[in-house]
Amino acid sequence: MRKASRAAAGVGTLLVGVALAGVPGTAAAQGQAKITWESCEQARVAQAPGTYSCATYRVPIDHDNAALGTMDLALMRREANKPDQKLGSLFLNPGGPGASGVTMPMSADQFFEPAVLDRFDIIGFDPRGVGDSTPLRCFTTSEDAEDVQARLVPVPSTRQEISDALSTYRDYGEFCQRNAGSLLEHMSTQDVARDLDVLRDAVGDEKLNYVGFSYGTLLGATYANLFPDRVRTMVLDGNVDPALRTSDGLRYDQQRAEGFEHALDAFLTECAKARTQCAFGEGNPRQKFDELLRGIRQQPVNLPDGSSVDLNSFISGIGGTLYSPSSFAGLAEDLQQLYGVVKPPPNTAPKVVNARDLGTLLNPKQKVHHDVRPESEYTSDDSYFAVNCADKPFGYPSGQLPEIAARWEKTAPAFGRYQAFADPAACPLWKGGKETYRGPWNAATENPVLVVGNYYDPATRYEFSKRMADELGYSRLLSVNAFGHCILGDSGGVDRAVSDYLVNLTVPPRGKVYQPDTRPFDAPQ
Repeated sequence: MRKASRAAAGVGTLLVGVALAGVPGTAAAQGQAKITWESCEQARVAQAPGTYSCATYRVPIDHDNAALGTMDLALMRREANKPDQKLGSLFLNPGGPGASGVTMPMSADQFFEPAVLDRFDIIGFDPRGVGDSTPLRCFTTSEDAEDVQARLVPVPSTRQEISDALSTYRDYGEFCQRNAGSLLEHMSTQDVARDLDVLRDAVGDEKLNYVGFSYGTLLGATYANLFPDRVRTMVLDGNVDPALRTSDGLRYDQQRAEGFEHALDAFLTECAKARTQCAFGEGNPRQKFDELLRGIRQQPVNLPDGSSVDLNSFISGIGGTLYSPSSFAGLAEDLQQLYGVVKPPPNTAPKVVNARDLGTLLNPKQKVHHDVRPESEYTSDDSYFAVNCADKPFGYPSGQLPEIAARWEKTAPAFGRYQAFADPAACPLWKGGKETYRGPWNAATENPVLVVGNYYDPATRYEFSKRMADELGYSRLLSVNAFGHCILGDSGGVDRAVSDYLVNLTVPPRGKVYQPDTRPFDAPQ
């Protein structure tokens, strides 16, 4: 391991000593300075419809301790098409945690009906530690980051891979403790929710309008329970179970693994129903997939071009593709081609398949091939584990992970080990803060929170959406008979219901099940 080349006493762009007046239990004193919007960099927004402005806004690192200084949040606003009829601002969060949300307004027309774009300023922002906001950085050089992360594989199976995974997360935590500064202790969802309340006040809105996707649903639920009297409308699409996630990270992630497994089973069932429309539909897709998985677990499939499909690339590819039903047909083609290599028909030579023939499964990303200079600046951020490890408690030593992974693999053969060696492996070794909001979750907002869940969402299973709706003090569950992760923009019925709710405060009827615009294997490729 190389030592960090340049020690960093704190987060790079923290501005110490220029703090806002924080009030314990609230985000900040009301009536604070308003956001000053300026023109965005033209090259950034030139091709997007709408009128845009950008800003940075300063918030406290610790809302209860102004002495720690401040940090900057990056924002983008798409102005309401009909400003004279504007209802307020609509804040967005894309999930992650750690996903950049600042440019979400540029694609707002893909999620929202025209009535929403007419009546709201659409505001995206990078949460604390993320992207264009003051980033949380555990490394000072790309070389250090690559040295630590090079040993990690998605599905550690051998004794060496398991050892490498645990040592990677230990070293990762030590670099964070050394380099990330005071922000490392203040990255929880509670901190982000209090930032959001500051931003709500700074745009001049008395009450919040908010749409959150995936992890963004935890941010919304946290805000709704910290500040229930400041919520006008809130849409949560692809929900976590907030009570379980913030009380027992291990059980939560085990149930996530089972959610991926459920979505995979539904994909294979749908493929069998589609028959000729699904390239993997001949015979028994479930049985064929299990044969593939067993074979790849025993030995990678070596391809003629020198590449291979091993357990890591296979499970990662399947898991990623389950997010997007429009890719199901391509995944089925790739699985059938791979099956033809592993299980060729009798008296038939194995099919010649190369990596380029498995584009959906392997999803190769174009990379610029260049040598990283030893002192090249590290420009990514490390917010994912900083947030998750603050929010999710894991009450066991990391040495138990091999046992846990083996146990999960029995109930979730494809995704149990994959999920076990993510947060459950990293968080017991994490050095950051652990303070966050952990309930109760039943504060009543003025209007019901709209909770949207797909039946076959792999990452945030439908059961989580049902629990979210049950745990919140005032909610309405909107169920969708759909595959994929989140649904806004992929169901006209859902989009219209969300629009009517945001604009007119009309709540969709109880018990109605919505449909997606397209079904798997009919979706455009």
